[in-house]
Amino acid sequence: MVASVENTSSSPAAERSTRRSRRVLLVWGLLVVAANLRASLTGVGPLLDRVQADLALAPAVAGLLNALPLLAFAVLSPMVPGLAARCGPERLLGVALVVLALGIAVRWVPAGSGLFAGTVLIGAGIAVGNVLLPSLIKRDFPARVGMLTSAYATVMGGVAAVASGVAVPISRLAPGGWRTALGCWIVLALVAVVLWFPQVRGPRRAPAAVRNHRLPWGSGLAWAVTAFMGLQSLGFYVVVTWLPQVLQDSGTSAVAAGWLLFLFQAVAVLTSLVVPAALRWARDQRALAATSSAVLLAGYLGLLVAPGWALLWSVVLGLGGGACLVLALAFLGLRAHDATAAGALSAMAQSIGYLLAAVGPVVFGQLHTVGSGWQAPIVLVCVTAACQVVVAVVAGRGTVRPAHRACDRGGR
Repeated sequence: MVASVENTSSSPAAERSTRRSRRVLLVWGLLVVAANLRASLTGVGPLLDRVQADLALAPAVAGLLNALPLLAFAVLSPMVPGLAARCGPERLLGVALVVLALGIAVRWVPAGSGLFAGTVLIGAGIAVGNVLLPSLIKRDFPARVGMLTSAYATVMGGVAAVASGVAVPISRLAPGGWRTALGCWIVLALVAVVLWFPQVRGPRRAPAAVRNHRLPWGSGLAWAVTAFMGLQSLGFYVVVTWLPQVLQDSGTSAVAAGWLLFLFQAVAVLTSLVVPAALRWARDQRALAATSSAVLLAGYLGLLVAPGWALLWSVVLGLGGGACLVLALAFLGLRAHDATAAGALSAMAQSIGYLLAAVGPVVFGQLHTVGSGWQAPIVLVCVTAACQVVVAVVAGRGTVRPAHRACDRGGR
């Protein structure tokens, strides 16, 4: 009898401990997934000149190496909520991680076709993670959206920064050169597969975001969030793709250019750590988003008028870019009234937003080819940053109404 009473009294405590352990494991799984969402992409920029030389690629074609994943994001993002409704978001994310690891392996194949095919697979895997992470955070941690969004953005940006910084040294020291520098990230992808496996084996639990996944195409606020996501992503991928070559043409060595790209991303990571405090303090995010976008604009203008001050502009771009990335991701939850809206808004913003971003690296490279200089391409990103300042004022406030409401006018 006494043993029975003790077992009964300890059962709630044991259940709480189990739930806490599962939540901790879930947070770690989400963070390791986030660590894989940029590293296999940001390592390309510092190596782009070597890839071009080895494969005899034109600058516009080389720009496709970072544009292809963005196109995959654009095509697949609207499909993710429906796919998650069928097989469960945890299982879908597990499959995406396997596809990501496969893409990294294929990109290691010593042929140009393997490089591009692997890049498409990498983009497909990352697209699923991009859409599902905000939805899962909104579902399982609705009171901590800002904090966990900042945490996963920090991890994502930190690992991406390391990938940029070590790309050239690895390519020079390791057998296989730049292919090994790009392919070594398969280790991190496999770690994510293993850590996420307990979530795949768990009971299927589809969030509301995938049970009702109509996208808010009629919402003006949703379009503002989408534009903000797209414009800041366009700037980010232009920088990680072309900044090393812009700096090298200004007299910077290849190794130094790679580390300046690392500095840009490291500053962005540090900046992302302070954004949650600003989110808690501010009544809305209009001023913060507009100011962060203006800082980005200042960095681009600096590269245009004084490219010799590369260290300063790398820091300035990191300050603006880190804040804008966290804000773009946080808007997916902050502008949504529940997990349903968060999933739908995430799919819409990342589909159209990354389609816009995909144009950036290709057009940037093409403008350089046509004009034989970097002035015209940098003017392009100055214009996009100026547009982002305007969009930020709209995207920083309000709530997207459910897509099924015919009277939706974009916000409350």
